[in-house]
Amino acid sequence: FVAFDEILMRSVEMGVDFVLLGGDLFHENKPTRQTLVRTMNMIRKHCFNDNPVKFQILSDQSAFQAGVANYQDPNLNVGLPIFTIHGNHDDPSGQENL
Repeated sequence: FVAFDEILMRSVEMGVDFVLLGGDLFHENKPTRQTLVRTMNMIRKHCFNDNPVKFQILSDQSAFQAGVANYQDPNLNVGLPIFTIHGNHDDPSGQENL
């Protein structure tokens, strides 16, 4: 948790455009509820803010669940987007398997 929290904190301090997460955020492919809650709290603390997002996605966004990236959703206040791919410890088969 310490490393991920520091990465997010430093990203906000340095004003980066986004965080690129190359997979394996968790060591287990089915993290505990406590692990998920702590992770979501860190993301909420560092990534939901009023900072403007300084880039735009030019490719087709129809693959996103809402049809657009979440930082473009007017109901969310994303100031630090995180883009990620799954790693070999992650479970890409769906949320019902968490």
